[in-house]
Amino acid sequence: MATLFGAFKRFVSRNVKIRRMNERIWTDRIRTLNRKASFLVAVTPLSFLIYERITHFASRIFCPPEEVLEQADYLYSCGETQKLHQLLVHHKDSDDAEFLWRLARASRDLALLSSVGADEKKRLTYEAFDYAKKALEKNEASFAAHKWFAICLSDVGDYEGIKVKIGNSYIIRNHLERAIELNPKDATSIHILGYWCFAFAELPWYQRKVAAVIFASPPTATYEEALAFFLKAEEVDPNFYSKNLLMLGKTYTMLSDVKRATLWLTKARDYPAVTEEDKQVCKQSLITVSFIRFIVYGSVIFMFGPMQVHKEALELLKKLGG
Repeated sequence: MATLFGAFKRFVSRNVKIRRMNERIWTDRIRTLNRKASFLVAVTPLSFLIYERITHFASRIFCPPEEVLEQADYLYSCGETQKLHQLLVHHKDSDDAEFLWRLARASRDLALLSSVGADEKKRLTYEAFDYAKKALEKNEASFAAHKWFAICLSDVGDYEGIKVKIGNSYIIRNHLERAIELNPKDATSIHILGYWCFAFAELPWYQRKVAAVIFASPPTATYEEALAFFLKAEEVDPNFYSKNLLMLGKTYTMLSDVKRATLWLTKARDYPAVTEEDKQVCKQSLITVSFIRFIVYGSVIFMFGPMQVHKEALELLKKLGG
């Protein structure tokens, strides 16, 4: 009897344990499910964002090069400088010059933003030059690589001093001429060669002295040469670049052709401001036009007196938009 009672007791105890164990299992399952549900509710938006970022990153890596270049050119046309740089910097180790010269251009454009500090501007300027140099090493037959190498080399010269800058000028001109030789229809290269001529035409006398001491035959140019290149660039691709319009106005100003100067400066002023440079061009054109008006008006007063402004002078001011 005691044995039977003991067996029954063990049976009941065992069943109670099993029941309690089952209860704990189900309780744990319910808690786990609740935790999972809570976890899923909390993590789902995060997971989606992570998935979205991974997909976006993967699309950059596995996207065909042609599509990436198309995206880059679209962003450049829209003036999306920072997004463009972010897109292309993933291809900084590329062996394709098409990526590298575009990255040089994007880095340079980023350096030109007014929001960029002096130290960052310098870093980006040298970074742009490194990419341009690498692009040229990868493909010597790329006109764009020659062009952006010349541009970035000129920018670096601003930090290297007058001696280095003038010394680099021959290299810059050679690369620009090579770019035009490879692509005669590239208006930008022609414009920059015009800018090169303008810069040396207006070179201050003391810098000319330095150049004469350093070099047996320092680089020289005239405003007429600069004008020819700016006009040629406009002929190749009309209204392609706000700064070409500005430089035409400035060059005509230096050649004392007030009527044509005002015509081109007005075009520069009215050019759609897409990039930071376009905005600066608009400001410079307004300043230059104001300067011309001031000079003309001052000349009129000097010639005809403050109280007697000649009719022809008034007509001239009217043509200037005054």
